[in-house]
Amino acid sequence: QVQLVESGGGLVQAGGSLRLSCARSGSLFAITAMGWYRQAPGKQRELVARIASGGSTTYADSVKGRFTISSVNAKNTVYLQMNSLKPEDTAVYYCNMFGKRLLSEARDYWGKGTLVTVSS
Repeated sequence: QVQLVESGGGLVQAGGSLRLSCARSGSLFAITAMGWYRQAPGKQRELVARIASGGSTTYADSVKGRFTISSVNAKNTVYLQMNSLKPEDTAVYYCNMFGKRLLSEARDYWGKGTLVTVSS
């Protein structure tokens, strides 16, 4: 069974920084992308940042220049460094990986989320 567990969320003042971590347990093959999504109250879940298997990264326009996504340990862990946080960054942040288990189709795997609250 694959599990993604996020950590690092919390309450921070505007202008501050947080580093989110996502640790994977369980075997997952052919991971083509890992990413962070967020969902604010009353809004749809949106892509924040994504890193492809080749290392290329994609960021939402709203976080470019402030957030950095990275992965280590053969894609067992993915990080999101968040700097210059703004109140509008307040949301539940979800870790995502797209890959496959042995004898199964490739699909999305999600963590349960970690809450980030930015006070003004």
